[in-house]
Amino acid sequence: MTQSPALQLHHIENKPLRERVLDILRDAIVSGDMRPGQPLVEMELAQQMGISRAPLREALQILSQEGLVETIPYKGTQVRSMNRMDIEELYSLRSVLETFAVQRIIARRSADDTARLRAIFEAMLAAAQQGDLSQVNEIDRQFHDGLIELSQHHLLLTTWRSVSLRIRQVMALTNRRNRDLTVIAYNHLPMVEAIAAHDEAEATRLLREHVESAAGLIVEGWTQPGESDPK
Repeated sequence: MTQSPALQLHHIENKPLRERVLDILRDAIVSGDMRPGQPLVEMELAQQMGISRAPLREALQILSQEGLVETIPYKGTQVRSMNRMDIEELYSLRSVLETFAVQRIIARRSADDTARLRAIFEAMLAAAQQGDLSQVNEIDRQFHDGLIELSQHHLLLTTWRSVSLRIRQVMALTNRRNRDLTVIAYNHLPMVEAIAAHDEAEATRLLREHVESAAGLIVEGWTQPGESDPK
């Protein structure tokens, strides 16, 4: 008796409502769809999402613990505001963490590491050529998360995770200011080439310039809530 081929069915995620609400709000914040300082009015959000306020309130509490939202007396809950010092501190730490990761990757001299980074770059370029900002942001995150993961340093990974959501948020806001998405992708290629060549001095120099230029771009054009966004 001939057996029928096994069906390939997608796994259905059975997440509690609170977690699904949390995922939606977190993604909107770290992608830049919800801007720093944007009010988060429970009644309005609950109506938009078609849910009660209880799971929404629970999700907002978790986002507050993650440092993505804040509650200000007499103003209510909002996406956490960022000033220039916040960004400069975040990105100076990011530079230290990623530079250390690159040094460890080069010391490993693994062709597989380089192949993984090159594949991420190529995927980012493909998304950029299609004009898909959301996908470019996601793959950009994968590239920098990949540097940390490839370092094979558990404490470094733990430290990175403690600030990674905020870093993703600023990265996404920075990428929104770049009209040519392919530039975002190509900015990563020299780093991949330097790592492949085991050139630590060049790779760390490029990494620092990459991080500093991104921080500088958003700091120079940063607007506080209520101010007009620069064109």
